[in-house]
Amino acid sequence: MDNCDFAPSHVRGIAPYQPGKPIAELAREMDLLECDIVKLASNENPLGASPRALAAIENVLMEVARYPDGSGFMLKTALAQKHGVEMNQIVLGNGSNDVLELVARAFLTPQSSAVFSQYAFAVYPLAIQAIGARGIEAPARHFGHDPEALLAAIAADTRILFIANPNNPTGTLLEPDRLLALIERIPAHVLVVLDEAYTEYLPDALRSDSVGWLKRFPNLIVTRTFSKAYGLAGLRVGYALASPQVADMMNRVRQPFNVNAFAQAAAVAAMEDVAFLDECLAINRAGMAQLTAGFERLGLEYIPSHGNFVAVRLGDAATVNRSLLAQGVIVRPIANYGMPEHLRVSVGLEGENNVFLQALERALEELEK
Repeated sequence: MDNCDFAPSHVRGIAPYQPGKPIAELAREMDLLECDIVKLASNENPLGASPRALAAIENVLMEVARYPDGSGFMLKTALAQKHGVEMNQIVLGNGSNDVLELVARAFLTPQSSAVFSQYAFAVYPLAIQAIGARGIEAPARHFGHDPEALLAAIAADTRILFIANPNNPTGTLLEPDRLLALIERIPAHVLVVLDEAYTEYLPDALRSDSVGWLKRFPNLIVTRTFSKAYGLAGLRVGYALASPQVADMMNRVRQPFNVNAFAQAAAVAAMEDVAFLDECLAINRAGMAQLTAGFERLGLEYIPSHGNFVAVRLGDAATVNRSLLAQGVIVRPIANYGMPEHLRVSVGLEGENNVFLQALERALEELEK
């Protein structure tokens, strides 16, 4: 008998998460120069990280032989001040993915279930399956969360309900009043994980007072990340805000040094650089308008997005994607989300968006031949 046969069946059945194709990998495959490749696949910040964040990393370099602060004191202090919460309400993670898995590890068992929406972030079912719990997928409505379907999906053994808002990969949004109405109807024994990885991209009118809601709903967990608008994807740092009791349970299963010293320092500095964040959001708004105008010019359907990416319907998306790769453009196929006719495109700089749109037009012309 193979040693792997002793692994639990729910672990052996996991299909690992597939990240966006790295630039170096495509360069090897297509014999291209890395500098000629445009990557719009992983919802990364095209402006990179804040100069202040980069300077903070340099300041920590000489301490690389030391373990990071396992309590994350400075980062927690900054987050507590920013959000008006207590430090014992904060859980730090190696990216928000880590935080989502901490929720599953702390509160799910093989005898319980968790609910998520169709077309929602792929990490939810993976985190659930890794525990051996039962995942329940609620049907989506117009590629977005359907509150009634989510409520109907809650079973007697349900312990967690995941809501991505804005949602990845579709970019759809539950507006604040609809989201609040949904949370009010979720049973108190079900933890609501509100994944707000893209909340910084929302205008104030569409941004929920999710952190304020923590006082009303002890079963609410708000998760956020520094990977997107703050441009720290390579450092992997995210966090959750919750009641002290829930945060305590999550911290019991958290690895002692799960957020490295560079990530902690950079995250604190990134929060302080408001001007850089504003510039990133302005670039995203302009880039989104550029991409959607290009889709309309090409007669393509797309899902209106509230993030830093947009899903466009192409019919034979797999063939179009192969053509784009051959031209040195990386976007994200989302057939694994049940959307085989769509590709998800991250918003890049103006020049990168132009390269993509020109390559897309050539790919569509080839498809018609």
